[in-house]
Amino acid sequence: MAMFISDKWKDYELIDASDGKRLERWGGYVTVRPDPQVIWSSPKSNPLWGKADGVYERTTGGGGAWVKNSLPDEWTISYRDLKFVLSPMGFKHTGIFPEQAANWDFIKTVIEKASFRPRVLNLFAYTGGASAAAAKAGGFVCHVDASKGMVARAKRNAEISGCGGEDIRFIVDDCFKFVEREIRRNNTYDAVILDPPSYGRGPKGEKWMLEEHIDGLIGRIALLISKTPLFVILNSYTAGLSPSACGYILNKNIAACLGGRVISGELGLNVTSSGFPLPSGATSRWVAESQSADMIY
Repeated sequence: MAMFISDKWKDYELIDASDGKRLERWGGYVTVRPDPQVIWSSPKSNPLWGKADGVYERTTGGGGAWVKNSLPDEWTISYRDLKFVLSPMGFKHTGIFPEQAANWDFIKTVIEKASFRPRVLNLFAYTGGASAAAAKAGGFVCHVDASKGMVARAKRNAEISGCGGEDIRFIVDDCFKFVEREIRRNNTYDAVILDPPSYGRGPKGEKWMLEEHIDGLIGRIALLISKTPLFVILNSYTAGLSPSACGYILNKNIAACLGGRVISGELGLNVTSSGFPLPSGATSRWVAESQSADMIY
């Protein structure tokens, strides 16, 4: 099983991890957030554990809230030529998933080597890290998310990253319904990125449950792949959808029909204090036969 480690960051650092929590640096600010993967205990010798600018604290009811201390309402960080607006958001989020940088680098490499301008579909696209990466590399991106607020944040990230209005089309819609309409319109894409939540609601209350709907959605995605395909990426942060399960779904629905190769693995971030990688999600990549063998990594 592969691990794709996002180790090129300068504005982000996973300083330490212990007792179910991460100690992280985002630009000039330090946070403490819960992480269920951190099931070990190690000495919290770094003084920043007690001096964080913001701490996300769980409540007994199962939710949580930020104790912001000196954490601002918004600030900006960079990754390579991408820029992101961050803020203390609900469910312990800040506005990006730093482990996804490994996928942003993969997207950039494949699109830059293409001999044409690829059409890229980004579903459940959140705040648009992958959209900006694809657009900056030369692709035309269709960015779809059910949350109007997240699409607004994605537009801001694209703007400060230098993506023009002709590079990304932003759509607020239920992803499954959008895919069905694109099939009826005979529209196709050279690359597709999916980062689906475990549970979700569309803009009109449509219900999404990952385990029930993802296989059917990927089956429909196969009908949107163009005659000049590049890749399909499926990400998961749901415990029940492992890297191998993601890979099985892509093999069954995409590779079985279109050929190509699939590799699956964990996304990881190196912990500075230990030097060990922290598993931070699952990803699976399908790459068309037209791509070189090393492209999948």
